[in-house]
Amino acid sequence: MRIEGVISDFGGVLTTPLIQSFMAFQDVTGISGETLGRAMQRIADADGEHPLFELECGRISEADFLERMADELEPDLGHRPEMHRFSEIYFDALRPNEPMIELMRELRAGGLRMALLTNNVREWEPLWRSMLPVDEIFELVVDSAFVGCRKPEREIYEITLERFGLPAERCLFVDDIEANCHGATAVGLGAVHFRDNDQAIPEIRAALAGRTAA
Repeated sequence: MRIEGVISDFGGVLTTPLIQSFMAFQDVTGISGETLGRAMQRIADADGEHPLFELECGRISEADFLERMADELEPDLGHRPEMHRFSEIYFDALRPNEPMIELMRELRAGGLRMALLTNNVREWEPLWRSMLPVDEIFELVVDSAFVGCRKPEREIYEITLERFGLPAERCLFVDDIEANCHGATAVGLGAVHFRDNDQAIPEIRAALAGRTAA
């Protein structure tokens, strides 16, 4: 079967690794990623829903998420943390991954159809869209915060394929999270697990070259 479409993740694939942004937040605030993670897990245990997943599905606002996190972190830290600059610090540390962006532009110019599938935050859309030429490269954008589900849930891949108008076996999916790649293959998509440019770019090219027209 010939590959006709590529579905790419945004953060960590078309940008520098997301861990760098979390490290920047730690450097500015002194709140480690581990501390944030433990606070989110306590909220999930208490509320029955993981707050980050609720945020990425658009079921809570960024402001509500940050307020809930500040409430949970205050007893541990001994003071109420200022969380309102989270997105500012996060995006200041995030950079476009130019080699991958150029690859996506090349694939589009070569006749492949291109889609972007991202777990994201509704309020962050202007921030991340300003980082790369989204509309130049991608004919379709599916953002978890606007469709109410997130990777690796089956529904978001099905929504993407339905809107893309291509069967799963004619698409290649690229993501830096292994669980998201497993979610993609579960619905029939081919997948490349992005680790770094030196690994992923040749794998993507090989996957596309290996799927010749029937």
